[in-house]
Amino acid sequence: MQNSPHCGIISTPAHSAPTMTNYLPLVLILLTTAVLVVVACRVLHLPVMLGYIIVGILIGPYALAWIPDEPGTRHLAEFGVVFLMFSIGLEFSLARLMAMKRTVFGLGGAQVIVTIVCIMAGGLVFGLDWRSGLALGGVLAMSSTAIVSKMLVERAELNMPYGQQMMGVLLFQDLAVVPLLIIIPALAANTGDLSATLAYATLKAIGVLLVLLVFGQRVMRRWFHIVATQKSSELFILNVLLITLGLAYLTELAGLSMALGAFVAGMLISETEYRFQVEEDIKPFRDVLLGLFFVTIGMKLNLSSVAQDFGWIVLALCILIVLKALVIAVLARTFEGDWGVALRSGIGLAQAGEFGFVLLTLTDEAHLLHSAVLQIVLAAMLLSMLAAPFLIQHAEAIARRFSAAEWTNRAVQLHQIAIQSMMNTGHIIVCGYGRSGSNLVGFLEQEDLSFIALDLDPRHVRDGLAAHKNVVYGNAAKREVLMAAGLMRAKTLVITYKDQHSSLAILRHVQELRPDLPVVVRTNDNTHVEALKQAGAAEVVAEIIEGSVMLASQALLMAGVPLHRVIHQIQSSRARRYAVFSGFFNVASQVNEVLDHTQPRFVSILLKSNYAAVGQKLGELNLRALNIEVNGIRRPQQLDAQPTAELHLRVGDVLVLLGTPDALKQAEKLLQDGEFES
Repeated sequence: MQNSPHCGIISTPAHSAPTMTNYLPLVLILLTTAVLVVVACRVLHLPVMLGYIIVGILIGPYALAWIPDEPGTRHLAEFGVVFLMFSIGLEFSLARLMAMKRTVFGLGGAQVIVTIVCIMAGGLVFGLDWRSGLALGGVLAMSSTAIVSKMLVERAELNMPYGQQMMGVLLFQDLAVVPLLIIIPALAANTGDLSATLAYATLKAIGVLLVLLVFGQRVMRRWFHIVATQKSSELFILNVLLITLGLAYLTELAGLSMALGAFVAGMLISETEYRFQVEEDIKPFRDVLLGLFFVTIGMKLNLSSVAQDFGWIVLALCILIVLKALVIAVLARTFEGDWGVALRSGIGLAQAGEFGFVLLTLTDEAHLLHSAVLQIVLAAMLLSMLAAPFLIQHAEAIARRFSAAEWTNRAVQLHQIAIQSMMNTGHIIVCGYGRSGSNLVGFLEQEDLSFIALDLDPRHVRDGLAAHKNVVYGNAAKREVLMAAGLMRAKTLVITYKDQHSSLAILRHVQELRPDLPVVVRTNDNTHVEALKQAGAAEVVAEIIEGSVMLASQALLMAGVPLHRVIHQIQSSRARRYAVFSGFFNVASQVNEVLDHTQPRFVSILLKSNYAAVGQKLGELNLRALNIEVNGIRRPQQLDAQPTAELHLRVGDVLVLLGTPDALKQAEKLLQDGEFES
């Protein structure tokens, strides 16, 4: 065969095939730009997915053209979708679906169907074929799980009524992707054969799913048990990849999508006890390949077309956001009956989503949309996702503007908080009534200190009220809620949950209203300590550091270090961290300590078969005569053996004794020989 001028890559035997050297510059370009843009997104608190899309726009064929839009790149990126669908399958839970069935199947199902119908009707007005309208409706019906869930968690609104509504709708959207993966490729068939093609594809999908779910369910747990018993992490990961890609390949051979097979693989594994380990092992592959997929999405955007059709893009963006917000708000109002909650749900879900890009890629491959329309839709989707964090952030203000019920609900909530705190002066405001908050309240009650606890989780509020605690429902990050809780009369404010975004908001309000009020903040580690202190926190308690201090103290005690030295270590550690303790501990450290050999310490003694104490009651040993305290007894295969006087000692018991070194030596001789030296 004669070489063409454009086939220089195979002109000599030395260049008979692409080599690593050919691809290495492209890989380095991709990695460098991805790292820089993703770091920028982290700094700006934007979703990383948007960073990958920006990378694709910059290095794609329509901008810098550093990487060509080749089939090989797109095929590799498809594996990112495969692993994404696998992760969704892992999260699939029948129990969770049944608990939220009204929201998921009622509100979520209605939202997807009504949105698709509205987009189809609008498409007909603009001259689109009904098949193009159906595909486009499926694309735009999706919302961003990554953006919405991240914003809800950061704003501590996941358990709010609108937060639960949004998560229920997003869950159904994830499920709706599965039939759309079948329908959209079938729409590319000729009109006369479309019904038969859809029916055949549906029957084929049902048949494949039944085979995989019925027989796979029986095999999967046993097979994973066999692999897990080999105790090889490499083998376990290889097995996960085999199951994921193998089922994806089988569904592709059956004429269905690879993503559908990966979803089924995730469902099968989700029913086993290996689900959480699989989820951790698959995460690196999913994140890297999914990032590549979003890079290829960005490469599709033609910036010159965007400039030419900017007016159409703005129109499409407005239609997308307004239409979805209205559809979801009206449906949520119908299902739940609260306009304020419904409006906030609609605004929060008004953007496009990750699966929309997946379906848009299928639509492009099926040639259902003209390239100009595709560019307009793609640009509008990207802009809607950029606008999503700002819409969610201002959703409350928007809802209050259009809903009198939202004002009424807020007024009632603030009134209830004000009534609870009205009689309190010099009280403590506890932000968060979870495990840490409820424990703190217990200490406050022991000291007869008055308090009011604020929490956004209705379950925590119900538990507090059931225990007759002064707990009210309210978002402590809101200025008016803090004022209603008696911020101007409070003695101290404590933030008991680990949410930097909310903590900084509270500190900002306190600095504006009560700069003299001491605020104690709980955080996870040292990462945000300086930022919180600069924002006005009097003290920041890092949970991991406190845990390590107690871990070290227990290890030292069990190693036989004298009790006073362990206490001194704890005091010194806390004096270095907490300024309020430094003076006291510095004074305490200057006190002359008595000699170590007179100080009590712990020791663990194992009772062997030849020990005289075996078979005797603990009270008969009269260890108290030696000033020895039996701190605990560890017994094989028994979690908690209480050191009571009537407890019979056995071989293998480990007695944890507390006393001075001399007394401990006599106690060990007593246990071993039945007597001690007086």
